[in-house]
Amino acid sequence: MARPLVIFDLDGTLLDTAPDLLRALNTVLAEAGMPAVDRSSVEYNFGHGAKSLIVEGFRRAGHALSDDEVEPYVRRFLDLYAAGVAVDTEAFPGAVAAMDRLADRGVGFAVCTNKREYLARPLLRQLDLLDRFDAVIGGDTLPVRKPDPQHILSTIEAAAAEVTQAVMVGDSDADIKAAKAAGIPVIGVNFGYSPVPVSTFEPDAVIDHFDDLYDALQQVSPAFRTALG
Repeated sequence: MARPLVIFDLDGTLLDTAPDLLRALNTVLAEAGMPAVDRSSVEYNFGHGAKSLIVEGFRRAGHALSDDEVEPYVRRFLDLYAAGVAVDTEAFPGAVAAMDRLADRGVGFAVCTNKREYLARPLLRQLDLLDRFDAVIGGDTLPVRKPDPQHILSTIEAAAAEVTQAVMVGDSDADIKAAKAAGIPVIGVNFGYSPVPVSTFEPDAVIDHFDDLYDALQQVSPAFRTALG
């Protein structure tokens, strides 16, 4: 029988990647002669891919990019970000301890992120987290990505788990829509990058800190009640 599986989103859920993303964005803006933007003005875009972040960054700096203009900036941003993917990024408070506690009870872990896999893997490796995951599926791994439910379903398959044993943890509307469409419970985190309270998207539970994850998993999933109770 497959073990219970917690699937984490990455940006704004498991990891606070904002400092490194913002540094790369502001470098691109500076090279283009644009003023820097602050974290709060583009925070929502941190979890929605490089193109979204670049477009919003330039808009906030006072320049609307056309489709033809944006791609060179996206490529430059990705190069900059890849070179400093884990300089100031950290796991959110309590995340590693929560995973340790769950692992002791036989729980497995996976990552389903819209961040490109070629960036997600070295990021997790540099933070000494990669070996904890049975699967890491990024935004470039498949032809689809969240909110498409197949992104999550393929992550479950790659982790050799079962849909009935899985729970998604995320901070965005895309995470919650994808999990609901995939037919698995979803826990929203209040400390992520959503511009509105994550409860707006109606997850099955909401946590304010990773210390609350253990109990929330039991609340939303019969499989976890059995495994952790």
